[in-house]
Amino acid sequence: MPYTTEEGGRLNNFAKEPKIYKAEPPTEGQKRNYIILGITATILVGGLIFVAFSVSNVS
Repeated sequence: MPYTTEEGGRLNNFAKEPKIYKAEPPTEGQKRNYIILGITATILVGGLIFVAFSVSNVS
Protein backbone atom coordinates (compact mmCIF):
# COMPACT_ATOMS: atom_id res chain seq x y z
CA MET A 1 0.00 0.00 0.00
CA PRO A 2 1.43 3.42 -0.90
CA TYR A 3 2.02 5.65 2.10
CA THR A 4 4.06 8.65 3.12
CA THR A 5 5.54 9.61 6.46
CA GLU A 6 4.45 13.02 7.70
CA GLU A 7 5.81 15.24 10.47
CA GLY A 8 5.96 13.47 13.80
CA GLY A 9 6.24 10.03 12.19
CA ARG A 10 2.55 9.70 11.25
CA LEU A 11 1.79 7.50 8.27
CA ASN A 12 -0.61 8.78 5.63
CA ASN A 13 -2.13 5.94 3.61
CA PHE A 14 -3.48 6.56 0.13
CA ALA A 15 -6.04 4.46 -1.71
CA LYS A 16 -5.02 2.62 -4.86
CA GLU A 17 -5.68 4.74 -7.90
CA PRO A 18 -8.19 3.20 -10.30
CA LYS A 19 -7.16 2.16 -13.77
CA ILE A 20 -7.83 4.96 -16.25
CA TYR A 21 -9.60 4.18 -19.51
CA LYS A 22 -10.90 6.22 -22.39
CA ALA A 23 -14.69 6.49 -22.69
CA GLU A 24 -16.21 5.48 -25.99
CA PRO A 25 -19.09 7.36 -27.61
CA PRO A 26 -22.42 5.53 -27.79
CA THR A 27 -23.18 3.45 -30.87
CA GLU A 28 -26.20 4.07 -33.08
CA GLY A 29 -28.06 1.23 -31.36
CA GLN A 30 -27.38 2.71 -27.92
CA LYS A 31 -28.54 6.15 -29.09
CA ARG A 32 -31.78 4.59 -30.37
CA ASN A 33 -32.29 2.82 -27.04
CA TYR A 34 -31.73 6.07 -25.12
CA ILE A 35 -34.38 7.79 -27.22
CA ILE A 36 -36.87 4.95 -26.71
CA LEU A 37 -36.24 4.90 -22.95
CA GLY A 38 -36.61 8.69 -22.76
CA ILE A 39 -39.93 8.63 -24.61
CA THR A 40 -41.19 5.76 -22.44
CA ALA A 41 -40.18 7.59 -19.25
CA THR A 42 -41.89 10.78 -20.43
CA ILE A 43 -45.11 8.91 -21.19
CA LEU A 44 -44.99 7.15 -17.81
CA VAL A 45 -44.43 10.36 -15.85
CA GLY A 46 -47.12 12.15 -17.86
CA GLY A 47 -49.54 9.31 -17.15
CA LEU A 48 -48.77 9.40 -13.44
CA ILE A 49 -49.33 13.15 -13.31
CA PHE A 50 -52.63 12.72 -15.21
CA VAL A 51 -53.80 10.04 -12.77
CA ALA A 52 -52.76 12.16 -9.77
CA PHE A 53 -54.71 15.16 -11.04
CA SER A 54 -57.74 13.10 -12.03
CA VAL A 55 -58.11 11.48 -8.57
CA SER A 56 -57.32 14.60 -6.55
CA ASN A 57 -59.95 17.03 -5.32
CA VAL A 58 -58.23 19.99 -6.98
CA SER A 59 -60.09 20.91 -10.15
